[in-house]
This record gives sequence, C-alpha cells and structure tokens, in this order.
Amino acid sequence: MGESCLGVPLVLTIPHSGEVLPPDATWLRALSPEVLLTDVDRFVDQLYARAITEYQLSALVAKVHRYAVDLNRYPEDVDRDSVVGSLNPSGKFPKGFQWVSTTKGAKVLPMPISRELHEHWVREYHDRFHAQFAAEVERVRAAFMGRSIYHLDCHSMPSRGTGAHTDAGAERPNVVLSDLNGTSASPEFMNLVCRVFREEGFSIARNHPYQGGRITQRYGHPAEGHETVQVELNRALYMDEQTREKTADFAVIQERLLRCLAPIVQALKDL
Repeated sequence: MGESCLGVPLVLTIPHSGEVLPPDATWLRALSPEVLLTDVDRFVDQLYARAITEYQLSALVAKVHRYAVDLNRYPEDVDRDSVVGSLNPSGKFPKGFQWVSTTKGAKVLPMPISRELHEHWVREYHDRFHAQFAAEVERVRAAFMGRSIYHLDCHSMPSRGTGAHTDAGAERPNVVLSDLNGTSASPEFMNLVCRVFREEGFSIARNHPYQGGRITQRYGHPAEGHETVQVELNRALYMDEQTREKTADFAVIQERLLRCLAPIVQALKDL
C-alpha cells in the first residue's frame, strides 16, 4: 500500500489480477492457459499503475489466482462441489470462494477440496488480504482525522455477457460502475465517478449487469464513513480477448484512466 494521494483518503483494491497459483493447487496447474486465464482480470493492476504512482494512491493488489481463492467472495461462499462437508447444496456457488467452473462453463475443480485445505487458504490468503486492507483503511482514516474513506474496487469484464451472466450475449459498455444499487456509496461520490468516466469519453452503465461484489458489500457503508464503487472495465478496450494479450491500445487506456482519476483526486481534495 502506498501513501494517500495528494492529501485525500482515496484507496484502490484490485483483487482479481493475480495469476499466482498456490503450491497445493495441483488441479489448476494442469489447465491450459486459455482456460486458466478466462476470468482473470489480467493487466488491471498495470492499467492503474501510472495513476497509483503519479497520484501516490494507496492500493492493494492481490497476487493469488481467483480460481483458487477468490478474495471478492466470503469463505462461506462454497458448496458440496467445492469443499468437502459443505452444507450448501451442489451448484450453489460454482464461482464462489473456490471456483468449480469458469464463466464459459469449463470445469476447473474436478473434485471438492478438503475442509483443511480450504481453511488453510482462508487464513493464508483471504484473512491476510482483508486484514491488510482494514489496517490501511484505519491508517488513512487516522491520517485524515476521521474523514470518510473513498474506495474504488477495480475489475475487468468480458466485452459480451457470457452464459454465467444476466446479460448473456449482450454487447457491453466500456465501463460498468456499481454501488449496490445506491447503498455502498453516497450519490455524490457515485455521480462523481460516473461523470469523470463519461467526460473522458467512456460509455458507462450503472449497476447492470454487475451490482457490486463481496468487497463492495463488505466495505461500502457510507453511514460508517466508507464509500465503495466497483469499476468494471471492458477488456476489449485494451486486450485481445482470445489471446489474452495486450493490444496497441493498452497505453491509451492507461493514459485515459490516469486522466479519469485526476478530477476524483481533486474533488476529494476540495471537500
């Protein structure tokens, strides 16, 4: 985590760009790169890297692969297909804390993992990530004498909805911004984020097809001084969705994100 940006309490989380496989996730090591990268928010950490550096943003970037441990889920988001002994029925959480199948339907977990391994990963990855973020939030809050924390949870999305999404087959806008339908952030902060993306020329949607994940749900409580907006960036803007490699537009999108964050930083500084 870095220092707070330009005197404002703005923090970023990037929970799904990690590609590190835990040593004991042997079943994932057997997957092809095409399958393994299906749902990774590849390069999102790099897209925001210039803004993080230039504005000295406080940012937490996860390294672990989401198929092993999805840090935007609760540890309880498992079922009989993913963890031995789970009380949740088969099919309840196919894309839960441990993923069973990709959003394109490919199987990634051939059999449930042991309760012991699940609990080990909860301690090793989930608890450490969220403890580090909670500590940083408190550090920033203390530095700004109890002011509200403003938080962007940064992700990427397929350019078209898959069979696992409510908008299956639909072409998506450049950016989807989510605040749990008006509950995880104040209207002022949500409108600010929407405005800067629009002014930069991005097409946007609000709370569709994503309303916000567990991180948004867990931390976004404006009445308690923590405002969270989830940002989903269309992958076709900066990568080839088939090869999963950067396109020539990557640097352009990185620059546009830099410009998007500048007025957010300034607006929070002026509060």
